[in-house]
Amino acid sequence: MSYTFSFLLTLFLFFQNSLFPQDTIDLRNTKINGYRGIWFELNQKYAYGDKYSGGLGTYTAKHIPLAVYSPKADKTFFVYGGTTKEDKRRLLCMIGSFDHKTLTVNKPSVVYDKMIVDDPHDNPVIYLGDDGHIWVFVSGRGTKRKGIKLRSTEPLSTEKFQIVAEEEFTYPQVWNTNKGFFHFFTKYTGVRELYFETSANGTEWSPTQKLAGIPSGENNRSGHYQVSNSFEGGKKLATFFNRHNNGHPDVRTDLYYLQSKDNGKTWTTVKQDTLLLPISSIDSPARLIDYDSQKKNVYLKDMRFDQSGHPILLYITSNGHEPGPKNKPYEWRITKWTGQKWKTNVVCSSDHNYDMGSLYIEKDIWKVVGPTEPGPQKYGTGGEIAIWISKDDGEHWKKERQITTSSRWNHSYVRRPIQAKAPFQFFWANGNPEKFGKSELFFGDFNGNVYKLPYTMKRGTEKPIKFRN
Repeated sequence: MSYTFSFLLTLFLFFQNSLFPQDTIDLRNTKINGYRGIWFELNQKYAYGDKYSGGLGTYTAKHIPLAVYSPKADKTFFVYGGTTKEDKRRLLCMIGSFDHKTLTVNKPSVVYDKMIVDDPHDNPVIYLGDDGHIWVFVSGRGTKRKGIKLRSTEPLSTEKFQIVAEEEFTYPQVWNTNKGFFHFFTKYTGVRELYFETSANGTEWSPTQKLAGIPSGENNRSGHYQVSNSFEGGKKLATFFNRHNNGHPDVRTDLYYLQSKDNGKTWTTVKQDTLLLPISSIDSPARLIDYDSQKKNVYLKDMRFDQSGHPILLYITSNGHEPGPKNKPYEWRITKWTGQKWKTNVVCSSDHNYDMGSLYIEKDIWKVVGPTEPGPQKYGTGGEIAIWISKDDGEHWKKERQITTSSRWNHSYVRRPIQAKAPFQFFWANGNPEKFGKSELFFGDFNGNVYKLPYTMKRGTEKPIKFRN
């Protein structure tokens, strides 16, 4: 390299860094040297802290799924809300992969750079196509920020993604059925209302159709949150959702259930009674529990089916939205369809509405993994993680083991990969809900093994760190 060229290159880099600081450069399709979760607070303050805050890289419960195992690649691909470094709150929609053969992770890639946005409501979800291409749906936020659909340029590769479409959607939930894509999502048409769309190839989509918008309250506004799932490749698609009084999410209550066996053409109750869309009545036949009359808030966490295709919901109920002891008990509940009726059982209790875990159905054993135990930041989002087990279809539960103890920060939003394979059977983020700072990412298995993803990476692939409390 000549002296003149070297001088000019140095001069160019100097002016580039001066005129275009790193924070203004779009990092899409670049690598980050480590797994760094986004920290966030809602800034809705109460006596016991923010309504929710902390390490929210795997937030929200309404973003589904965040990870998927590929038998062909023998890898678990996963997405999360990341950031550039510890002292930044710039949201990067990230993707990484865990290689089950080499037990290593690659340097994560930036699928989409949110630039000035720091809100993990814009976190991504993942979809693995039958042709091996990886799709990432980046959540928008109402009409202020559109949702983004991206596709990997190569099958089973996390290196580069191309934008396919920009549309209005929030809280994406994308399922691979035997007919292609099925996408449940939210639009802010009545504050928060539920919709769906379908596609055979990811590029051409059906018109969006409204699932639910139930008006209530003085202003007659509607609002809902949902969690959904697909049974046996789309033979049945289903969603549980709650209702927001007057459209306000601080008064989320009641439980509703819808299902479709023809890819969304018709929808029924669990008893096969046909329902007309959108659901617009509080006392719709889709409602299975009237929690409003019990003055209970309902926080949805995860949905599964048993071997017979009967739907099961994991959720928390409490006496209000404010954090702290006054709204106890924060009960983790299972509501299931037995084939004849809906039945509800309590798994355990924790100390926050936004403690989030996942439900696993393994033949005759059901498991719940989540931050059910008090953490170092009591009454903050998350806590210490435990595994709960039931051997009688969710009737009775016992704590099998606690897998984190004496932690520095709370662990939160424990997520379930599609076709989860050990040792990457669930993953989550940590963080201090009381103070802005660093957030790390972890994964673990049902044997109690916990691994921390490397926060700083010097090589292209590295082994996660076996985590010991």
